[in-house]
Formats: sequence, structure tokens, C-alpha cells
Amino acid sequence: MPRLNDQVGELLQEYADLINITGGDAFRARAYEKAARAVGGHPEDLADLDVKGLQQIPGVGKSTAEKIAEYLATGRIPALESLRAKIPSGVREMMAVPSVGPKRALALYRDLGIASVEELAEAIRADRLAGVAGFGERSGEKILHGIELMRQSGGRTLLDTATELAEQLVEALSAVPGCTRCAYAGSLRRMRETVGDIDVLATAADSAPLMAALTELPYVAEVIGSGPTKTSVLTTQGIQVDLRVVPEEDWGAALVYFTGSKAHNIKLRTMAVRAGLKLSEYGLFEVDGDARKGAKGAQGAKTEGTKGAQGAKGAQGARTEGTKVVSATEDEVYAALGLPWIPPTLREDRGEIEAALNGELPDLIEESDLRGDLHTHTDLTDGLATLTEMIDTAAARGYSYYAVTDHAPDLVMQRMTNEKMLAQREELRRLADRHKKLRLLHGTELNIGPDGGVDWPPEFLAGFDVCVASVHSHFNLDRAAQTRRLIRACENPYVHIIGHLTTRRIGRRGPIDVDLDAVFEAAARTGTAIEINSSPQRLDLRDEDVLRAKRHGVRFSIDSDAHATGHLAYPRFGIGTAQRGWLTTEDVINAWTWQKLKRFLHKDALQK
Repeated sequence: MPRLNDQVGELLQEYADLINITGGDAFRARAYEKAARAVGGHPEDLADLDVKGLQQIPGVGKSTAEKIAEYLATGRIPALESLRAKIPSGVREMMAVPSVGPKRALALYRDLGIASVEELAEAIRADRLAGVAGFGERSGEKILHGIELMRQSGGRTLLDTATELAEQLVEALSAVPGCTRCAYAGSLRRMRETVGDIDVLATAADSAPLMAALTELPYVAEVIGSGPTKTSVLTTQGIQVDLRVVPEEDWGAALVYFTGSKAHNIKLRTMAVRAGLKLSEYGLFEVDGDARKGAKGAQGAKTEGTKGAQGAKGAQGARTEGTKVVSATEDEVYAALGLPWIPPTLREDRGEIEAALNGELPDLIEESDLRGDLHTHTDLTDGLATLTEMIDTAAARGYSYYAVTDHAPDLVMQRMTNEKMLAQREELRRLADRHKKLRLLHGTELNIGPDGGVDWPPEFLAGFDVCVASVHSHFNLDRAAQTRRLIRACENPYVHIIGHLTTRRIGRRGPIDVDLDAVFEAAARTGTAIEINSSPQRLDLRDEDVLRAKRHGVRFSIDSDAHATGHLAYPRFGIGTAQRGWLTTEDVINAWTWQKLKRFLHKDALQK
């Protein structure tokens, strides 16, 4: 379930959007946008704050604080509801379509009478957008892609929201008398970037108290179904939760069964069938002679295809009981199949079983391996916390080094100047005296222009310890142009890291059109790291692209892109993506010692 702070932040952002779309004061809209970011990034729970306390949040004025307090007391913001009433609900839905936004949604409604996402898609196919101000030749194609993105993400939950809810559930159910184990499984345990529903497993001699406890949680809105082994509920945020309770002795088998992807589990069941065994959520069993014949027959089919999967499934159903071989732990289940334990993030049938058989599973990077964060922001640009607050929080995380990388001047809205950046550098040096164990790095996030150039001349760039370069504009360039600009950025001797390479925002903006393999080759050739941006809204690169980049010999940086102190915890999500991309500490530059990282950051000297 989303944090209260995030819920309020979303409402304030919607209010800002509606001010814009109804022709309200642009300055007022920007104030609410800033307040939305501030509230979402505030580390304390808003429920504990009154109006005066809310006004202590940077960017939250009295009027905004009163609206938040009103929502906390009543669950409503009348001013927001009043603006909503002025715009048809379908137009508000169009605002959420990637490549549309508030201003375009209003133009479509005003000029063409389009009042829903469905009408928008029909208008594009009928070529009715031609002539509407602000819509070019490829606008329709991009909007259709945006509609598809929105539909694909419909009903799916971002990783951070799902993780927070799952951890709340596990904590609550673990406290129920009689519960001996509890954990979440499924795609969330595999750290997929979005989650369809949440699977929770528990063990107990009597399942009834656990099932009752789940249905009575305050954030459960509806009980879909309940029985002695499984209960399904819908939360107030529309997320389905499935709780399964199994005997203690079957914990390992259940965890294997309900964690692996469908393809991974089919491979495991096929291996079991070949050995004359049956694998289910209840354990690994021997089967009798008749079942073994069925299993042998099933193996006559093509095991990698649909027939093989059906044959394995049929063999599993050949007998519902038999001598149990193992079921207590995941290690035992995998070992009985001739495999070492396979990390959950690898269980996707991407070669992990074959690697396990050959003793070639990678020693995956862990969050505890990270020694620092190389992409963060302060309130000097669009961050919400001061330099001191960000550094103090980084020090509390036990990092060895930490980079501040505020935006550069080509992102005009951030109003960066040479003088501001140099003043920050001096302040950073003063703060270094307070943090003897934390090496402070002064960096910047540069903007990659349409021609591949970046802010500031070489002599100014030479003064930074680390430079991240990212695309922040011109998302609609064609494939060749996007590829050229990124390769040129990699070739810049002062660019150490390419930030959020594809620019995507999950469910909101698709990736730019770029030849990733060409960019990965350039990054490997020039010694430029590619970022795994850990923001749950980005997770850019995707895990599939991480795998591709690794094959090119690319190095990576797992960064928070933090704009608030709470965001410095984001790397846990980036680590999940890195593991799904089979990365080790050797692949990740901010898992290296300072001396090794320092040599990597001397890219400019190596290329001169």
C-alpha cells in the first residue's frame, strides 16, 4: 500500500495539473508541484503532523498545509474536487497517457471534443490530429504507444509500493500466535519492476488464525475468497494479496513453487519427471511404477515447448501421494534435483538452471556490497533536502564515498550557474571535516544535448570528481540521432556515467528509440559506466538490457538519483535489477574500493 506521503503527493500533483489545464496561475501550479515532491520525499509520516508541522516541510506553505490537514481529517480536498468537476473524467484520464499530459489533453478536448482515452485512440487512427497545435507527424504514433504502455501497467504495482505492502503484511502475520514462518514470494521476491499481485506464504499448525488476521487488517477492502489453505483479499489500493498457509515441514517446497516464474518451474518439474519424481508445492515425491511410465512417456515429447510442459504437468498429476523425498528447505529441494540453491532474482528461465548444473552461477551483488552513491541531488536544484542533510543521511548508511551531482545549466529551469556550483564545492569541502570516514565527491548531472554535447567547457568539467550525463530533452529524435548523441557523450573524456539511459518512466513514458548495442559497445570501449537508476519509477536500465550490456563488457553504477533523504534507500531496488541482470561486484563501479574507483574516474587522463 502506498505511503500516506505518496498518496498526498499524488493528489497535490493532480491539483497542480488541473490548475494548468483550467488556465490557472502557472506560478501557483509550480508551487503545488514543488509541494508534491516535498511531501512525497518527506521521511516522516504526515499523519503525525498538524498544520504548523506540515509548514515545516520545505516547499509547503500555509494554504497547502491546510489542504493536507483537511485530507488527513476527512479524506477529501474540496478544492481538488472542485477542479475535477470542471474537467470530464475521461480528459483527466488522458492527462495520464505518456506523451499527452495536461496541456495536450485540454487542447484535444477543446479543439476536437475528444473526452476519453478510447476516443483519442480512434481519432489517431482516423488521422484527426493533423492541424491541432502542438501535434506533429509522429505524435499520434507516440500517443498510441503511450496508451499501450498505460494499459500494460494497468493493474500492476510499482516495486516500492508492493514491497512496502508486503513487508507490512509479513510483519502483521508473523505476530499472529501459531505462525512459525512468513515471507512474501512470487514476482515480488524475484524483484520484477512491477507486480500484478502479492503472494504471501506462512506456516502454522492451524491456519484459521492467520486467515482471520489477514481479512481483519485495516487496509483490506474486500475478501475475494477464503479457505483453510488460501485466502485472497483486495486492499484499499486495489492490490490483490494471496495468503497460503502450509505445514512447517513443507515450507521449502512451497517457497520454491510460489517464487519461480512459470518457465523456471516447468524446467524444475521436467527435471523431477526425468528422475522419476514429482515436484509440487507440497514437496518432492517418489512416484510408483505406473506414474514413472507416464513420466517417461512425457519425456518423449519436446520438453522445451508447450507439449513438454503439458507432459510434465500430466506426470505431476499421475499420483497425488507417494514417498516424500524432501520439502523442508529450498536448499534441500534444489539439491535433490542435482542443483545448488538458485537466487530468487534469477528464477526466470534465462539460463540459470543450465548455469547451476555447470557450476557457473554468478556470485550476485548485494545491497551491502555498495560502497557509495554516485548520483544524488540537493535543494540547490530540484532536490528537497540541503547538502548537509543529504550527506548526513549518506554517512548514516555507512558509505565510504558519496557524490553530490546537482543539475547543470542547460536544464534552464534549475537556474544553475558557475558561481552556484563553485560555492557548493567550497561548502562540500567544509563539510568534509565533519565526515572523516566518508569521502565526499563533487559532481554534476550534465545534460546530453541533441548533438551529444554537454554543459560547460572542458576546463570547467575538469574540476569535478565525477560527471553523470543524462538525456533530459529531445526525446523524439529518430533512432540514428539518439544513438549518435549517446555515443558522443560516452566519448566525452569528462563523462564517467550515463544516467537513466533510455529515459523511461514506468507506465508514464516509454524509452527513447536508440540502438542500445551500439551505445553499449561505445561505453565498453571508452570506459564509461552505464547507470542502473534505482528510482522505482525508472529502474533504467531494464534487467534485460543489463544482461545485454554485460555481454559487451560494460561497467555499471547503481545509483539512487535521490532528490530527498528518503530516496537514498532506493538502491535496494536497483540491486534487484542488477541481480536479475546477473551482475557481480566486479561489474559495479560503486561496489569497488575508493582506490579502484579513483582509477576508473581518471577516464579523462586515459583518453587525452
